[in-house]
Amino acid sequence: MQCYSYVNNVSSKAPVERYNRSDVLRILRITARQLTGWEKSGLFPVADSYSFFDLLQIKKLRDLRAKRVRSAVIRDSLRAMLQQVAGMENPLLEAGAFAANSRVAFRHRGSVVEPLAGQFVMDFTDRSIVESRKVHPLRTLETASDYFTQGVILEEDAATQTEAIEAYKQCVALDPGHAAAYINLGTLYYNRQDYANAERFYRKAVEVDPRYALAYFDLGNVLDETGRLPEAIRSYQSAIALASTYADAHYNLALAFEKARQPRKALRHWHAYSRLDTTGPWAIHARNQIKKILSADGLKVVVRR
Repeated sequence: MQCYSYVNNVSSKAPVERYNRSDVLRILRITARQLTGWEKSGLFPVADSYSFFDLLQIKKLRDLRAKRVRSAVIRDSLRAMLQQVAGMENPLLEAGAFAANSRVAFRHRGSVVEPLAGQFVMDFTDRSIVESRKVHPLRTLETASDYFTQGVILEEDAATQTEAIEAYKQCVALDPGHAAAYINLGTLYYNRQDYANAERFYRKAVEVDPRYALAYFDLGNVLDETGRLPEAIRSYQSAIALASTYADAHYNLALAFEKARQPRKALRHWHAYSRLDTTGPWAIHARNQIKKILSADGLKVVVRR
């Protein structure tokens, strides 16, 4: 059972600096022909101005193309990730994307998945790439968006996660409505097994954005972890009510119903999960649970007769 961080700033209300087309070409060292080609391929929408997060997305595209990953493969991989992970809006930013044998793989849920093949793969990425990223001192940052971006970079390394917490706290101090920052704070504390603080920040995310399915999912995880099963079930149900194809929420809700000794309710969500994930290792477990519950239920019918 995992809690997840969020790497976009769609909930932030802070002013966002904009860049024009020539800025993008200069900053990312790409040509106008490259950018136009990605737009024609449907990898990026045509725009007159760009946010910082647009630059991050275009940079990902540039890096993947530099590894000789074809535009069509990138596009199909992104579509596959959107189908497989409910609630995800931009896989290039919400999951770590990298080239793997002319295809695109993503780091997600602590694993590496190649969505077109529906397979989990080994992660041979050089950790030094992450370690070599330049981190700006916190005193040079000004906006909530600056602090949020800094937090995302810092939390990738276990050695700088305390600094990441401070960056996210600065973010929400400047923008109290930044739900994504509350989610990431909660996840950092959850991974430290500081469940009281994790719950506090997840509840804050729900408070500032009641339509945030991920917030209810992560809150359900910490409630389950601390033994409050009925509350956890309600939280998972809230996540599914907002995103009916949220596979992870169906999986964890099924587990919670089994803990509560309500196998028939669990069965519904095992079925839902197995429809949403047909090939992964969790899908195998879901199908096994379906067989187990149906078998046990059948035996009970025989005994009653």
